Amino acid sequence: MASTADFKNGLCLEFNNDIVSIVEFQHVKPGKGPAFVRTKMKSLTSGKVLEKTFSAGEKVTTARVEKRPHQFIYEDDLGYNFMDMNTFEQIPIEESLIERPKLLKEGQLVDILIHAETEKPLGVELPPFVELMITYTEPGIRGDTATNTLKPATLETGAVVMVPLFVDQDTMIKVDTRDGSYSERVK
Repeated sequence: MASTADFKNGLCLEFNNDIVSIVEFQHVKPGKGPAFVRTKMKSLTSGKVLEKTFSAGEKVTTARVEKRPHQFIYEDDLGYNFMDMNTFEQIPIEESLIERPKLLKEGQLVDILIHAETEKPLGVELPPFVELMITYTEPGIRGDTATNTLKPATLETGAVVMVPLFVDQDTMIKVDTRDGSYSERVK
């Protein structure tokens, strides 16, 4: 059990028969009336964002969620298969639990969120940036760098990312996994 004074970003709660993570919260003390806490929470099972206002000091039930290191091995008809780096046990995870599955490369290390009481996987957390090779993109035109124009590029995993005109085929780039955008070329 915890109270609203213990709220922080990333805290996992059991709320309405679901497990949610606090994305944003704000303590409000109006001039008239009791204090309250306005929160924005994201469901770890469905991905929906909920807004809820709690009275100050209200008790909530916390959920124990662990991050365990896993390695992505391969994809098949069961889903995406990961290997636990400690026990070498393999677990399949469905595509809906992965934020951007097209950015997963074989052998890549990720953290899997697991509910400690039920041992049920809740989601896959990719690293903030991944390095991938461009397998196909239209060639850039010499001298056309004055504008901030982007072109589509297909990566080795099959994902399509918008890149600047000067980036060519067979170039390693860094991709931001939070929004799936081009970050920079890898030297």
